[in-house]
Amino acid sequence: MRKLSPLLFVFLAACATAIGIRLDDRFGSADPGRFDQPVLPVVAHAPDYWREVRPVLDQRCVSCHACYDAPCQLNLSSYAGITRGATTLPVYSASRLLAAEPTRLGVDAQTNQQWREKGFFPVLNERQPSPEANREAGVMYRLLALKQQHPGPTSGPLADPDIDTSLDRSATCVPAEGLPTYQHLHPTRGMPFGLPALNRQEHDILSRWLEAGAPYQPAPPPPAHITQQVADWESFLNGNDDKSRLMARYIYEHWFAGQLWFAEAPGQYFDLVRSRTPPGQPIDLIATRRPYDDPGVERVWYRLQSREATPVAKTLLPLRLDAARMARLKSWFINADYRITQLPGYDPETAANPFISFRELPLLARYRLMLDDAQFIIGGFMKGPVCRGQVALNVINDQFWVVFVSPNEKGARAMQMMIDAAAPVMRLPAEKESSTGPLAWAEYALMERKYTQARAAVVKQLRQQHVQPTLNDVWNGDGQNPNAALTVLRHFDSASVVRGLAGDQPQTTFLMGYPVLERMHYLLLAGFDVYGNFGHQLATRTYMDFLRMESEMNFLALLPMKDRQGILNQWYRGRNEPLNRYFADASAHFPQETGIRYRSQNTLNELYQLLRERTGQVRDRSRELAASGLPAADLAQLERLSALRGIPASLMPEDSLLLYRPTNGPAKLIALVRNSAHSNVASMFNEENRRRPREDTLLAMNGIVGAYPNAIFTVNAPELANFVDRVSQLQTEADLGELSNRYGIRRTDPRFWPISDEIHALSKASRPTEYGVLDYSRLENH
Repeated sequence: MRKLSPLLFVFLAACATAIGIRLDDRFGSADPGRFDQPVLPVVAHAPDYWREVRPVLDQRCVSCHACYDAPCQLNLSSYAGITRGATTLPVYSASRLLAAEPTRLGVDAQTNQQWREKGFFPVLNERQPSPEANREAGVMYRLLALKQQHPGPTSGPLADPDIDTSLDRSATCVPAEGLPTYQHLHPTRGMPFGLPALNRQEHDILSRWLEAGAPYQPAPPPPAHITQQVADWESFLNGNDDKSRLMARYIYEHWFAGQLWFAEAPGQYFDLVRSRTPPGQPIDLIATRRPYDDPGVERVWYRLQSREATPVAKTLLPLRLDAARMARLKSWFINADYRITQLPGYDPETAANPFISFRELPLLARYRLMLDDAQFIIGGFMKGPVCRGQVALNVINDQFWVVFVSPNEKGARAMQMMIDAAAPVMRLPAEKESSTGPLAWAEYALMERKYTQARAAVVKQLRQQHVQPTLNDVWNGDGQNPNAALTVLRHFDSASVVRGLAGDQPQTTFLMGYPVLERMHYLLLAGFDVYGNFGHQLATRTYMDFLRMESEMNFLALLPMKDRQGILNQWYRGRNEPLNRYFADASAHFPQETGIRYRSQNTLNELYQLLRERTGQVRDRSRELAASGLPAADLAQLERLSALRGIPASLMPEDSLLLYRPTNGPAKLIALVRNSAHSNVASMFNEENRRRPREDTLLAMNGIVGAYPNAIFTVNAPELANFVDRVSQLQTEADLGELSNRYGIRRTDPRFWPISDEIHALSKASRPTEYGVLDYSRLENH
C-alpha cells in the first residue's frame, strides 16, 4: 500500500475535499495566523509547554522529527516547527534537474501564512479554537491517538508489512482532511512511527495540551550577564573599519552553521546571522541560500540570535565564545600589520572563491581561525547543510586520521605561493550556484589537474631551496590545542569527527594545509546547497574526490619517495584511471624527498607512530575506553571488540550503542563503530562492488560517537564476556539476529523508551556541551 495507484490517489483527493468541506461546516475555515502570536489555552489547567510538553516532545518525537530529513519536513524541535506543519515536498532528491526553493525553518518564511503559500499544511487545528475542533481537525492529535489504539508488537523484529523503516521509504503526508481514509488504510501507522507508543502519562500530557489549543508563551530572554556578552561580541563583529568588516565577513562564513554558547549558560545556543539592523535593534534576518550570497543591503550587521530549538546530535556544532577566543581573533586579524585596500563584492565568481574575496586578510590569520577549532570546522562538512549525506560522504573512507600543516610564516609563504601559482584554476562548483550542468564535473577535473601541475611547479622551486618536509611541518597544536589530531568515522550516510587519533592504524590519512582546508569548507558547507540540482551534487562530490586525494598525497609526501607509490596503489585498488590518472604518480604530486629519517623498513607504520608522538602532548583521550573508568577486567573484554577483523566486524551494524552496567557504579555508554573497508572510494556509484568485508574492523570507544545509532544493546557485567564472544563469532545475519534477541533493544521492545531516556541522561551528564538528541530513523530491524 506504500505505492498507491493513480486511481486511488484520485479517490483520496476526492475524499479529502469532501471531508474538508465538512470540517469547514463544523469548525469554520482555517486561519493560518492563529499560531503566529502567543497562544492562550482554550481550557483551564492545560499542561505547560516548557515544563511538561517540551520534555515529552524532546524525548519521544524529536528523534525522528528534526532537520531536513524529518518525515514530511515536520520539525518538532521547536514551537515554530510544530505550527509550520508538514508538506509533501521532499528536500532530498538525487534526480532534481533544477534547484528547489529552500524551506529552512526560521529563515525562508516568517509566518504560517507564508508557509501555507509554500505548500505546508497544519498539524494543529487552525479552525475554531474549541476542544472538539482541536481534536478532530488536528493531525498531530489524531495520529498520536491512532498509535494508542494500535500500539504494535512488544517483541521480535517489526514484521508489519505496512511499516517501512527504510531510509528511502515513500512518506505519505496527509492533512486533517485526508486522515479518515489514511487511518482506515494504515491503522498501524500512528505516531511514534515504527516505535513503541507513548505511555499513558506522556500521551495524556500531549493530548490535553493539543486539546487545549497548543498554548505557548515564548521563552524568557537570556539573563543580563549573557545579554552583555552577546552585546560585547556584536560590538566586536560590527566594527566600522575595513579590517573589522572583512574579518567579520570571514568569521560569519565559517561560523554560520554553528551553535555558539557561553560558559555561564551551557545549553543556551545562539546563531550568528546577517541582519539589516544594527545591534540594539530587533534582528531583521537576511535570508540567502548561501552565507556569501548578495545580502541586498549596503551594510550587513552580524548578530547573535538566540535559538529555541532543541539541540539534536546530527546537526549540533557547538562553539564556545569567551574572552580568550576574542583576544586570539583580535591578535590575528586586527592587531596584525596589513592594510585593506577595498572590500570585496558579492558577485558569485568573487564571493564563492575565498582566495579572491579574502585575499587581503593575512593567510595565517585565516588558517589560524580554522585550526583553532578544527573539529568544529571539519564537523561542519558532515553536519552543516545536510542530515542525510550519502552522496557526499561516500567520497571518504570509513576511518581516517586528519593532521594539519604547521601554521607558521614559513608554511604560510609556501601555501601562498601555491595559491598564487594556481589562482586562475582555483574555482569551486558553487560559483555556478545551485543548478549545475550534469557534465560540470569534467570542467572541474581539468581545473584540478592544472592546479596539481601548478602546485608541483612550486614544490620544485622549494626543492631548489633545499626545503624538505619534516615532522616539524605537522602541527602539534602549539602544545595546547587538542584539535591538532582528529579521526573521522563514516557511518555510510553520516559521519562523525572526534579529537585524537582513534584506532590502531587508519585506512588513509589526510595532511591538510590552508588551501585544501579552505576549499573543502566552501565546497561542502558554505557553498553546498541541499536544495540544489543533481548536477550541483555531482560536481560537489567529484571535486571532493580531488581534495581527498590531494590531502592524502600531502601525507604521503612525508614518506620516502620509494614507498609512496605502493601505498597509494593499495589505497586505490581498482581505481578508474581516466578520472584520476594525474594522481596515479605519487612522486609527481610532491617531487621532493622527505626530510624525515626513518629507522625501519615499514615506514608507514613508523610514520603513524611519529604522528602519535608529535601530537601526544595535546591528545584528547576522552574517547579511549580507559576514560570510562571501568575496571581493568571490563576494559580487557571491551578491547577484544576493538581487535575484531573480517566477517564478525562486517556483520555488526555501522554504529551500535552498548549500554553497559558494571558491577559497581553507574552505567556506561560504549560506541561500537564498524569501519567498512573498500578497494577504493574513487567513485560515487557501485559502492557495494568495492566493499572488502574481510578487511572490516570494529572500534569500541567511550561514549556516544554517531548521531544515528543502528542498534542498541544492553549488557550487565556478568554477561560481558559472553556478549563479546558472541560478537567475535558472528558469521551470518542469523547470528546477528540471535545476538539481538538476547542483548538488543529493538523497535518493538517495551524497554525502548526507558533505555533511550537513560542513554540521553548519561550522554548529557558526561558531555553536556556536546549533548544532542539522537536520531532513531536508522535503527535496523534484525
